This record gives sequence, structure tokens and C-alpha cells, in this order.
Amino acid sequence: MSTLWLQSGGNYPVFSLHLRKKEELCSKMQNPWEALHRHKRSWVWNQFFVLEEYTGNEPLYVGKLHSDVDKGDGKVKYVLTGEGATSIFTIDENTGDIHATKRLDREAQAYYTLQAQAVDRFTNVPVEPRSEFVVKVQDINDNEPKFVDGPYLAGVPEMSPLGTMVVQVAATDADDPTYGNSARVVYSVIHGQPYFSVEPKTGVIRTALPNMDRETRDQYVLVIQAKDMVGQMGGLSGTTSVTVMLTDVNDNPPRFTHKSYQYTVLESLPVQSVVARIKAADADIGSNAEMDYRIVDGDGPGLFNITTDENTQEGIIILLKPLDFETKSGFSLKIEATNRNIDSNFLSLGPFSDTAFVKVTVEDVNEPPIFSTPLSRMVVSEDAKVGTSIGRLSAHDPDNINGAIRYSIDRNTDLERFFNVDASSGIISTAKVLDREANSVHNLTILAMESQDPSQIGKGIALITVLDINDNAPVFAIDYETLLCENAIPGQVIQTISAVDRDEPPSGHRFFFSLAAPIAGNLNFTLRDNKDNTASILTKRGGFKRREQPVYRLPVLILDSGNPALSSTNTLSVRVCECDSDGVALSCGAVAYTATGLSTGALLAILGCIITLLVMVLLIVTMRRRRKEPLILDEERDIRENIVRYDDEGGGEEDTEAFDMVTLRNLNIIRDPNVRRDVTPDTPTFFHYPSASRPPYKSLPDNVVFREFIWERLKDADVDPSAPPYDSLQTYAFEGNGSVAESLSSLESLSTDSDHNYDYLSNWGPRFKKLADLYGNSDGTSVFS
Repeated sequence: MSTLWLQSGGNYPVFSLHLRKKEELCSKMQNPWEALHRHKRSWVWNQFFVLEEYTGNEPLYVGKLHSDVDKGDGKVKYVLTGEGATSIFTIDENTGDIHATKRLDREAQAYYTLQAQAVDRFTNVPVEPRSEFVVKVQDINDNEPKFVDGPYLAGVPEMSPLGTMVVQVAATDADDPTYGNSARVVYSVIHGQPYFSVEPKTGVIRTALPNMDRETRDQYVLVIQAKDMVGQMGGLSGTTSVTVMLTDVNDNPPRFTHKSYQYTVLESLPVQSVVARIKAADADIGSNAEMDYRIVDGDGPGLFNITTDENTQEGIIILLKPLDFETKSGFSLKIEATNRNIDSNFLSLGPFSDTAFVKVTVEDVNEPPIFSTPLSRMVVSEDAKVGTSIGRLSAHDPDNINGAIRYSIDRNTDLERFFNVDASSGIISTAKVLDREANSVHNLTILAMESQDPSQIGKGIALITVLDINDNAPVFAIDYETLLCENAIPGQVIQTISAVDRDEPPSGHRFFFSLAAPIAGNLNFTLRDNKDNTASILTKRGGFKRREQPVYRLPVLILDSGNPALSSTNTLSVRVCECDSDGVALSCGAVAYTATGLSTGALLAILGCIITLLVMVLLIVTMRRRRKEPLILDEERDIRENIVRYDDEGGGEEDTEAFDMVTLRNLNIIRDPNVRRDVTPDTPTFFHYPSASRPPYKSLPDNVVFREFIWERLKDADVDPSAPPYDSLQTYAFEGNGSVAESLSSLESLSTDSDHNYDYLSNWGPRFKKLADLYGNSDGTSVFS
């Protein structure tokens, strides 16, 4: 048996490797198939150990590999392959020495698997089979414990007993837990004593003091240390923080800060309004501070109520009924506040309720008048005369019993002013004749106003019911259309009628029907009262003929049962119809008579005359249309389409050559009607109408002057033979005479018949010099002469 041995580096023991014949190994195998095969010799290796985190400058010697085949003559070469070969681990091919060239970290990789082989240096033929061996990295304490889940946040109820568990912390150490104490951790409290403690091995944090109060301090921050090497000297450590919150329990009863509270409210405070807010202090929070309030005693039963504001936990006192200063000006209430959620573990700290007194003072305000009865019901007869008293409403001033009150009706509730109310007494009377059928109930709003303060107005309701009287006669219920067959037999019912009455008697309607006296004894029809507010119309005979009489009119008298009784006569029209055997009307009304005694020739002659007359009428109409000729020739039609433009500028008031300025204002001088008004004549021609035929315009009223002026011009244009046959626009310069000072226009001022003296214009300064030169000549000469 040849021997291969290996010596590890450092202080590690030397392992001997033996090469055995394969026959000896196979004999120990259980598989007989493998025992039949002959194998070459193979290497059997043990583990190599390398210390991690080597800090030396030279490569770390791992061990030495040697084979018995190697005689030291240099013919054997050692080859190393596998994980880290050549990059981390190297082998001296001559000596078989193995070195680690890099620092190893066990936490990164704990072991390396390598393959070793001895080959012939010259032929590279293996002299030994390839075999595997493991280089295991030996751990050192180079990793401190770490809290992966830190920092921690935990909570524990306040007032918890000693030793109550809060939270468990855990630290991990990356070192090898199977080798030494590098990964064995113990826990301790660095900061947070004496309130909390931690179990060294488990990391469970517990309370170290009993009855810790949240209201005193609600948060604690602990620093927990984890140290390896079982806490011995030289061990590595890590820390984390644990924030412990004390959660609330109901260990504090509610307490009012004062035993008595004072509030003031106005007596006009509306119902359901807030009177006051009161709160009992509770050091607890959340559901442990929720409270219920109630009124346990007081002198205002049913007047106030108290509820809890869920957001602020305040007690809200609410008004349930109106206040009246004159009746009671102050109230005293006893309020109790009780915790809603009481913890039975802390009953010894109770009682969990408290009471306080609340005094409510009512202040007086000026109130409007109050009606003794807010709703007054009254009745009035429909036939009541104007001024009839119906009833009386009474109101008083709650602040001053003797205060004067004035009454009025809100006319929005009595738009047609059927009623009046006496301002002093409040008596309601009729102002118009009432009609129950138009409005049976009147809902009036009566206003009561203080005489001293009209802004204070009270309101009351007067419900007036109009009582019915028999003032409407009964009439037919509908408009009946009665058909009578020619083959009707005597005693046949041809129509059933009923009536309506707008009145509403208390005992109901009762109508009586009969035929009016003039035809009560006729031989054609009769009426039968059915005693149920209906009546039937029957025939007395048969053999009715449309040719003899197509329509019969029956006057029906309807009488009601009122007091006094009223009646009306209604006409029922009966039309005679031709009916089939089933009584269905085929045709009704009068029958057209056929003309007799006329031959066919006569009928044709009549028809020819009618046609001749129509032809003559058409000819006359056609001739009249053709006789309408145009008033102007065709070649003159384009005159109205031409626009003549004159670029002529007048000379103003000093221009006396163009036309006579005096004529424009002298309305009694009219142009010749034969002259065209829409063109300028070659020679002005004036024609003076007699004074009797046309009154002077100055003598007419202002609203007539313009109308007469335009009317005269229109008549002139209508009789003007030279006027065009189409619409034309004529412009006239006309000034009215509505001023008391008469006209200031220069048109009339320059007339020769003016005797007004304008010499004073020369005294008005240089601005009026021009007017003074025109009108102020003492000799009366005119610039237009």
C-alpha cells in the first residue's frame, strides 16, 4: 500500500492520506455490480481549514499536497482546479504547497470545493486520479448583532401590573453559530430603566414598575443592546430603540370645573335653539372620555333638554318651549355628567359621574302683540249685507297689558277686499257682497300692531266660512241631444233628464220636474217625474214625420226645494229622425222637398241663364283691369331711378338771392297747387287763398298746427296734376309756435309786417353786433328789400 500525505498549514494537525488498492475498497461496497469492476487507485482527502479575514501581507499557507509517486526528481506536477482555483487558491506545481492569495469571508462563502491531480510534467498524463477536497473557512467574531425589525413601536395599557409583557425584540448575528460564542447573543436595557426590563436570552420587554399613569407620561423611549460572546468582554454589540406608548384606560372620572354656571338668554330665543354649552373635564381620551348628560332636577320641566356633542363631548342645553319673561324670568337646572364606558377594574377610583347647577336668566325683549286665539273660526251668511259684523279678534301686548293695539288685514290674503277690520276694536265686517259659489271659505291674516312701536306686528288667522242660501236655480245637468224615431210608439221614453244646482243645501238637493204651462197639455209629449232628481220624457202618440215637423222644443220647468224655492225653464230640443228597425237614427232634421211641375227644358234654360251671367261678370272684370293705363310713359319710368346731385351751398341768412326767407315762415301764403312741390319751379308763383276758406295757423292749438299743415300739403299733392304717380318725399321747413315768447327765428323776424323794435340789441355787446345790424335799423329797412 502506497501512502499520500498532506500537512496543513499553521497549527492545525497533519492529516495522512492513504492510497489503497481498489480491490480492497470494493470488497466493502454493498453493490455487487461495482465489485466486479476494477478501478484505478484514487485519492481520499480530508478537509482543509483556513482562517477568515487574514490580514497578513504574504499569501496564507493552507497546506501541502504530496504523492508517493513523487520521487523528488521533478517529474510530477501538481494541478489544482475548482472553486477559487488560481483566483483565490494557488498551488506550487513542484512542491504541492497550497496558499490563499485573498482575504476570505465566511459570511460570504463558508467553504470551497477544489479538485487536485498529480500529472507527469512532460506528458501531462495523470499519475494519480483526480480527487476533490474542501477548504472550509474558519469563523472569527467579526459581525456584531443586528436588529432587523428595529426600531420598534409598542404599546401597553396604563396602570398595568408589574411584569406585563410589552414587546419582544430579536437580534441576529452573521457569525457561525456552531463554532464558539460568536453568534450567542444576550440582551440588556441601556436606557429606559427603571420603567422597563428585558429578558437577556429571549429579548422580551416587560414593565418594571406598576401603575404607570398615561395622564402623567404617555411615552417612553428604550434603548436595547444585543451583545455576542454571551456578553463577555470583547464581544460585539448592536442597539435598537423601542418606543413604548401607554394606551388609555378609563381610570379618570368626569369632573365639572365649576359647581355653578350662569347663562343669560333673550325671551325671544326660538325653540330648538342652543341655550348653553357645558363640559365636564375628563383626563382620559377616546371612548374612555365619552359622556352622557342629563337634567336630574330643575324648575323648568319640559322646557329644556340636554344632549351630548359627540365631537367635543359638551353638554348642549336646548330650548324646547318658548320663553316668557313676564311669566318666569329665571330657571335653575341640575346637570349630571356620566362616563359612557366604565371599566370595572377601576371602580374604586369612582364614582364616574359629577353634577353641577346651571342658572338660566331670561331677559325681556319688546315682543309683538299676541292674539288670544291664534286661529278664529267665523261664519257669515251668503246674503249678508255690506257692513255686517262677522266676529272679533283680540290681541294684547305681552310687555304692556294696557298698550294700544291697531288691527289690519293682510291684503295678500284678501285681494278682492271682501272684508274690513276695525283698527281699534278688531271687529271684522263685510265690505262686499259675498258669493259662496265663488269662494266658500276665506282665510284672512289679521295683523296686530303696537301703537307705540309699529315694527312689532303680531299675526292671527281668521277662517271665515260663507253659509249657503238658495240663490241659484237648478238647470239641466248637460246639454241634451234628444232624438225621436219616426216609428216611435206612444208612451215610449225618449230622454231621461237630470238637473244640477250650484247651491248646497244641508239636507241635499231635491228637484221637481214638469212641462211649462203653455205646452203642459200638448198631444205629442209628456213628462214623468221619477222622484229621484230625474225625469223622463215620453211620447203621447206615434206617427211623427220629419216632413211635417223636424224639431220639437219642450220647455221643462225645474223647481228646487230651497226656501224660498227657485225654478228655471230649460228648453229640450227633440229632433225627429229616420231610424232602422233597431231604433238607430239614420238621418235627422228637415227633408228637402223635390221641385215638381218643371220640365227638363225649363231646368236647362235656368242653368243657361246662370252660366251667361257668370260669363258677363268675368268680361266686365277683365275690361276694367285693361282700362287701367300707366300715368307716365314707359320711357319716363326711369325718372324715379335717377339721382340728381347739386353741389350748391347756400349763403346763410345773408343770402337773399336764392329764395324769399319770409315766405318760409308766413304760413298763410301758399304756393300755387299746380306747381310741383318736389322740384324747384322756374318762377315762384304765389296764390293767396281767401281767409274764409283756410284759418290762420297761428290761431290753431299747438297739437293741431302740425296736423293741419301736413294735411293741407297732402291735399295739394293729391290734386297736383304734375305730381309723379309713385310715392315721393317732400320736405317742408316748418316751425311751431308753442313758446310763450313766440319764435326767435330770423325767418319771421324779417317779415315786413313785423313792428318789433330790436334797437336794444346794440347795447348787448360785440357778440350781438351782427343781430343789431340786421334787426336794429331804426328806419325799418330790411336787408331783404
